[in-house]
Amino acid sequence: TSAGDMFLGAFLPGLVLVGIYIVYILVLALIRPRSAPPAPNEGNYDFGFAKRIIVVLVPPLALIVAVLGSIIMGVATVNQAGAIGAIGSMVMAGYRLMEGKRGAFYPAILAALSLVGIVLVLNIFDVNVKNIRDSHDAMGIVLAAVSSIAFLIAVVWSGWRAYKIDETLNGVMVETAKTTSLVFIILLGAAMLTAAFRAFGGEELVRDFLTGLPGGFITKFIVVMSVIFVLGFFLDFIEIAVVVVPIIAPILLSDASANVTAVWLGVMIGVNMQTSFLTPPFGFALFYLRGVAPAIVKTIEMYRGVIPFILLQLAGLAIVGLFPPLVNYLPNRVYLTSDTAPPPSNPRLQACLETYLFEQYALRGNDLRSAINTAKTLDISYLPQDYQTALSEGFQSAETTFERVEKVQSAEAALQAHIPAYETLHRRVRELRVSLGAIDREVEKLDKERGFLSRGGDEVADELSNMDAELAALGDSRLEIEARLPEGYDDMRARYVELAKTETDARRNYRRAVDDAYEPVSQLRRLIAATGALVALEAPIAALAVVIADDPADQAMDTIKEVESEVSAVYGASAIKSKLSKARRALKDDTPDREEAASQLAAALEALAAEKAWRQQAEKQLLGDLERYDDAIKDTIGLRQQERLSKDQATEVAACLSHHRDISLAF
Repeated sequence: TSAGDMFLGAFLPGLVLVGIYIVYILVLALIRPRSAPPAPNEGNYDFGFAKRIIVVLVPPLALIVAVLGSIIMGVATVNQAGAIGAIGSMVMAGYRLMEGKRGAFYPAILAALSLVGIVLVLNIFDVNVKNIRDSHDAMGIVLAAVSSIAFLIAVVWSGWRAYKIDETLNGVMVETAKTTSLVFIILLGAAMLTAAFRAFGGEELVRDFLTGLPGGFITKFIVVMSVIFVLGFFLDFIEIAVVVVPIIAPILLSDASANVTAVWLGVMIGVNMQTSFLTPPFGFALFYLRGVAPAIVKTIEMYRGVIPFILLQLAGLAIVGLFPPLVNYLPNRVYLTSDTAPPPSNPRLQACLETYLFEQYALRGNDLRSAINTAKTLDISYLPQDYQTALSEGFQSAETTFERVEKVQSAEAALQAHIPAYETLHRRVRELRVSLGAIDREVEKLDKERGFLSRGGDEVADELSNMDAELAALGDSRLEIEARLPEGYDDMRARYVELAKTETDARRNYRRAVDDAYEPVSQLRRLIAATGALVALEAPIAALAVVIADDPADQAMDTIKEVESEVSAVYGASAIKSKLSKARRALKDDTPDREEAASQLAAALEALAAEKAWRQQAEKQLLGDLERYDDAIKDTIGLRQQERLSKDQATEVAACLSHHRDISLAF
């Protein structure tokens, strides 16, 4: 899963944990005021005090909001947000290093004013060099350039201060290089360790151990989280993330009974490690605190003080585990409302999209039926026969939408009624078959080893005998497990598969029907909308008659090809373009057939006239009614054919997707 999804997934759980901490501290301070004494202030609460507070608090908070907000709002990626943080930190360092001196805030003020200027320019002007049409656009480009140059001056000014004063920038860059090198060395070592671990069968051993545990995914998850919690005592986040997680995450996510998202698993591991770093006696956070705390604060007092926060962290971990939407909602919401959002026809969205749509059909069914009945009375007799047929069939498909929805709901209800009795048997059989699979793998391994040893003669007779005994024991175990397989499971499974297939077919039929219902409407609207462009082609196409008759063949072919490209840009003009292409090809031979070219040009003009006639009539008599029908059905019956979901639709679908779906019965 991407770093951006992980960050967004951790945002709401982070707010939950912060809220828990704040409530705890507030309640404790109210009950025991001495545990939260006020910070002393020497001096008056005057303008100078307010200025110091603003300077200390506002810039760092603004930088935090800018970095995190740019990620959450989809304005910047994680790497770009890191660059924002680096630039902002350098600007702040520029005035902090000059604290108390004249002109300390000049670079920061210049940076703030230039950013305000950039924001205003972007909101007032269309800042695109390629789209400069008049002096107004040129002024926007100039103002944007001036603001950007001013911001660069402020950044360079602050960087120069950081470089010259106490060699601060040099020290920061050296430490950054050390940290980056350390991270990459760990990554390389982790990749080598992971590769070696898998090459020697370590991953299979871990998988066999976890799959052999009773209780399915929950047991595996608890064991893995416990191991990571203990490892957090000794290893830093990076080591656990690049060494342990790549081994255990695929095992957990590949479990048929997992029914979780990778984002949720990553956030749970992250919150777990965060809890581990607080836990005595080896918690990293405690060591950091010990390094900055005065000597009067004893280590044992830190251990006692951190216990409530560990309990609160565990409570937060339980909340996140029990309520997956806290993790999954925000990444889905941002993704579905972003510029790169998938179209509604994306297969991943269909289950939740149909849940939303079926509710809309129940609420707006009468209005939709009325719109369909009105559309069926429209006069479409002057349209080409193909479009008449497609539009009439589209109205019929739209009319069957409600019947198909009922079939989907009926099939789903039948499946859900069968699941309670089948689910218990299925989980039991799956656990037994997991055990059978482990036995089969062990038998296969012993068979290979026995094959190698059998070439050793009498010297390995005892080992072969032991292997035979072990194989016999495994065979007995296999028979014993097979005897525990419940009777009637195959019939229950066959019934489940049949019901699931019926539901799948019903959903597929529904999707095909709504697509067939809306596609002709969308296509016809595009054709009518292109009427003006089609009419504009008449003059250049008619002018080709002189070109074909008088110009040299090569030159005439080039001219026809240029007109062809203009025709290609008009929606639904392929028949006209085809005839122009034939006219061009008639001039291609050593002996150009100008009569054939002229004949094909006449056919193109005839096709253009026919297209223009019906499109202009449809533009006057049909377009308004067709637009009203489109507006009535495009966000329900025609939703799958839209380019993207609306904000409200994306919100509903994101809320649905944030819940984990149980797909384990399909495996």
